[in-house]
Amino acid sequence: MNELYVPSFDEPQRRDIDLLLADDHLLVAQGVERLLMECFGEVRLVQSGEALVAAVQAAAPDVVISDITMAGISGIEAMRQLRELGIATPFIFLTMHGSPEMASEAIQAGGSGYVLKHSAGEELVRAIQEVLAGRTYVTPTLAVRTISASAAPRATHALTDKQNDILHRVARGLRSKQIAWELGLSVRTVESHKYTIMQVLGVHSTVDLVRKASRMGLIAGFEEEPESEQRAH
Repeated sequence: MNELYVPSFDEPQRRDIDLLLADDHLLVAQGVERLLMECFGEVRLVQSGEALVAAVQAAAPDVVISDITMAGISGIEAMRQLRELGIATPFIFLTMHGSPEMASEAIQAGGSGYVLKHSAGEELVRAIQEVLAGRTYVTPTLAVRTISASAAPRATHALTDKQNDILHRVARGLRSKQIAWELGLSVRTVESHKYTIMQVLGVHSTVDLVRKASRMGLIAGFEEEPESEQRAH
């Protein structure tokens, strides 16, 4: 694994770098795009994990900057698919997810950088410079805790495509009978896959399954209720 390094600000900016930015929040993406164009060369913009995979296959950039939670497949899953195709383009994840477990997941899956969106700016430019130099960058407020999380035993593994299909439909609130109809499976098969997913993620209820899958970037669009509202139910 590349060395985890906290750099200085004195490295020169480069304008001959081809970047690919993936984020399904257009206003956020356009703001980041303007920032990057001031410091580097070409910046291409896509708005989904599937479009990210296609864009890298069509013309691999020097670095990918990707959100984690997007409509369709996540940024981490997009990276995994590209790795399976033998494409080793470096990934920096620019995300709102501030948990060290998520950062650890992204780095262990093959990411080269992890930056929080509220730090986007000089820190993102710094992260790109570090990744181009062959180092791994994790935002300093998460770095030590990410190393600790990486050293902890891991209970989660990649889900199959079928399990991902079922997980996304569970997150949409569909019941097993509806999922079975949509995917052409038996209800028993759907329930079996759902149980396996819950075992892999280490949860025991559908609500906890969706909540943890969202935190891991496996699904998009799920918002947890405030604790006060949960206690009121």
